[in-house]
Amino acid sequence: MNHTIVSMVATRPARVQCNTCNGVHNYRKEKAATTVAKAATPKGSARLPRKDAGETARKEWTALQLGQNGSRAVPYDMKASYEVGSLISHPKFGVGVVKQLLGPNKIEILFEDGLKLLRCG
Repeated sequence: MNHTIVSMVATRPARVQCNTCNGVHNYRKEKAATTVAKAATPKGSARLPRKDAGETARKEWTALQLGQNGSRAVPYDMKASYEVGSLISHPKFGVGVVKQLLGPNKIEILFEDGLKLLRCG
């Protein structure tokens, strides 16, 4: 924002007035563009990579699929009702497992590419 100098101390501005809102305040030095340097990790302590949420969901989905028969999957219908643990076959997301019932008309289903919130009857 542009400001007008109101008072100075020696060669440095002390108070300024904002040209937009006409507010008067102490002069604040403009922040220089700084680059944040990464702190070096101490020797012997390596940083662990952050787990990918999608990777975790895929592992859980794979584990759940081992005990299920994919041919028993019911085609998804947003007017139907489902129970936790039911296998669902969705035309876009594929086969999934109902993880939880959220309210009267929503379910959370774990598909291979992650959790999806879908409507149900």
